[in-house]
Amino acid sequence: MRFPSKRRAGAAIAACGAVLTATALAGPPPAGAAPVKKPVLDWKSCGDPDYPTLQCAMLEVPLDHAHPDGRTVKIAVNRLPATAPKEKQQGPILLNPGGPGISGLWMASWIPSQLPPDVAAAYDWIGFDLRGSQGSEPHMACDPNYFVGPRPDFQPSQGTTNTWLKKTAGYVKSCTEKYSWLLPHLSTVDHVQDMESIRQALGAKKINFFGWSYGTTLGSTYTQLYPNRVRRFVLDSIVGPSISWYDHNVQQDLQHEKRFKAFTEWVAKADNVYHLGTDADDIEAKWYAMRAKLRANPVGTIGPDEFDDTQVAGGYNILRWPRLATVLSAYTNSGDTAPLVTAYNRYAAPDPSDDSFDLYNSVMCSDSKWPRNFRYWQKDQAKVNEKAPFYTYNNMWFNAPCLYWPVKAGHRTKITGKGLPPVLLFQATDDPATPYEGGLDMARAMPSASLVVERGGGSHAITFSGNQCLDDLLVDYLRDGKVPANRGLIDRTCEKNPDPDPVWVAPAPAIKATSVTGNVPRQFRT
Repeated sequence: MRFPSKRRAGAAIAACGAVLTATALAGPPPAGAAPVKKPVLDWKSCGDPDYPTLQCAMLEVPLDHAHPDGRTVKIAVNRLPATAPKEKQQGPILLNPGGPGISGLWMASWIPSQLPPDVAAAYDWIGFDLRGSQGSEPHMACDPNYFVGPRPDFQPSQGTTNTWLKKTAGYVKSCTEKYSWLLPHLSTVDHVQDMESIRQALGAKKINFFGWSYGTTLGSTYTQLYPNRVRRFVLDSIVGPSISWYDHNVQQDLQHEKRFKAFTEWVAKADNVYHLGTDADDIEAKWYAMRAKLRANPVGTIGPDEFDDTQVAGGYNILRWPRLATVLSAYTNSGDTAPLVTAYNRYAAPDPSDDSFDLYNSVMCSDSKWPRNFRYWQKDQAKVNEKAPFYTYNNMWFNAPCLYWPVKAGHRTKITGKGLPPVLLFQATDDPATPYEGGLDMARAMPSASLVVERGGGSHAITFSGNQCLDDLLVDYLRDGKVPANRGLIDRTCEKNPDPDPVWVAPAPAIKATSVTGNVPRQFRT
């Protein structure tokens, strides 16, 4: 969820748009498998020595659910079966970590490992990868080298706008040439219909659900389309139910600015550790000075954009602040780049096995309408940048493929919450990725929902992050369906955990590529 910028781009955009939208979707799709009348899951062992009972399967679903006898695609699904006595089992719980496009297969084993044994044993834990991504078939790979650095500086002041426009248009052209038959079928509604196919294949009358971030859009949309199939749904770090993706990203820009300033203020209180001074404004200036030096002299593949991406990771998880402060201190005070390289590899380096960007664009650009005139983006984003220079242009160029996307955008599904059992919502007040207003709006849209707010919390995906108040409420709901007493829009407030202690973080080996079955992806590591 992000954005791009520059000048003199109108002619280039018009020409590129004509090619992609007029011709890219032409031509027959590749030959597909025989249509599947009823969803079927043929479970086999995943072969994971750490989780020997973990089962894997591929679920064949219609490419277009409105035409179930046509071409099909396959969804990667796994399951950690319930071990409780039959009378204590609570059915399947589908899991999604967000993105959209991050693999959900790791969650089937990891999430129950974080819960009390009786709760873990009561559910069939179901991980899955969205169609078009990760372990599903086809596995989109539009341009595996798109994020290889150092990339052109995000900032329009560096004269890179036309370069970025061409780079973005080339990426969309590649996506379209490879997947023109698939792109029109990757909206949130398509994914939710796949979730319903998973339910049918499991033979369950109703499903449970747990989702972070974009997973809250998946979950809330499912409740709207299939309210009679909803049992217990947990939505953590919530995307507002009606906001356009363009406007959502503007909210992100403003909130990431606040989190960046919160970071510099935290560093300013730890001069005895990081030796960057006691004035937050001076520390911010040193950060931007480091960025400028990396533009002139990249560290391997790490230029200013890659430095931006590394720092943005701190907005998602406050526990990363000590490492990021170490990066700035080491570089500024002694020219030591080792902490930077470690942090970049840990948080931001491109992973050839991760195609979440392709699925991200496919959802974002088709779920709601985006401005197609780049001059509008230039003018509007310049205004946002005046308030939020840390993230605006990074986010803009991340979302720039929506300028050219060849699929006609629709509208997000309206959420009314009618006919639902109690739903549990979690939201931090200072979350930069899914700003606080989204949680409030979802609570308003779902009369049966209970909203739990982490006051002062500035991280994203807040359950299973060490806040006992939040986790106890989650356990109560999963165990017995218990929700906080209705007290208005906000039903329960939990105080945030203390900020991390300022410590010097010595470089450590970068996170290795992870298994899609048992290990937590780096997006969720500190």
